Amino acid sequence: MQKLISYPLSVIYYLLFLLTLLIFHPIQWICFNWFGYDAHKKSVDILNFFLTLNTYILGTTYKVENLERLPQGVPIIIAANHQSLYDISGILWFMRKVHPKFISKIELGKGIPSISYNLNHGGSVLIDRKDAKQSLSAIKKMADYIETTKRTAVIFPEGTRSKNGQPGPFAENGLKILCKYAPSAYIVPVTINNSWKMTKWGSFPMGLGNRLTFTIHEPFAVKGIPFSEAFERVEKEVVEAITL
Repeated sequence: MQKLISYPLSVIYYLLFLLTLLIFHPIQWICFNWFGYDAHKKSVDILNFFLTLNTYILGTTYKVENLERLPQGVPIIIAANHQSLYDISGILWFMRKVHPKFISKIELGKGIPSISYNLNHGGSVLIDRKDAKQSLSAIKKMADYIETTKRTAVIFPEGTRSKNGQPGPFAENGLKILCKYAPSAYIVPVTINNSWKMTKWGSFPMGLGNRLTFTIHEPFAVKGIPFSEAFERVEKEVVEAITL
């Protein structure tokens, strides 16, 4: 019955989603080209407010735990599990005060209104998963960027989305490069729950009545801790808080 109800609601949701992207694409262009980073950042914040708001038609609710833990005035590396694309809009909206930037696959960098534009102009980097050298270079660029600007890199060490909430093994390379080239950064482990349920039936119809939670764990400094210990701590804290 829930799946049957979801069909018309999903149609309405996708229409709102597409309309939001189309409206904000020229707004982003104007903000970026005429007024610079701060105006563009504000337009992206508002975009993600509406992208989040649109999901309410599906009965989606959100809970963000320990938002006050996010450090201020330092580079930040958010390391989170990855369950769906709704992880991204949630982080961009609810954690907007720390200027999150993403390490994203290169395919998202073209052809998607608003989203591709922000990935190309908002401080994120695009990686080609088939080209290890390019990927590592792009992640180093991100590390240099957050070290200089005191902004935030978001990385999903699993690499790919979990389709059922069960976390995959974390990979070291991306996080290791971020830690090496952003030595004054703080790592913030984040656990995301129930985001996968938004697409439990695939991209259509959408899942209904889900409560997405973002749990922010205690930040810790990169400096003065062996990477192996930092990596183990991140994976342990993120995974142990996942509820299935």
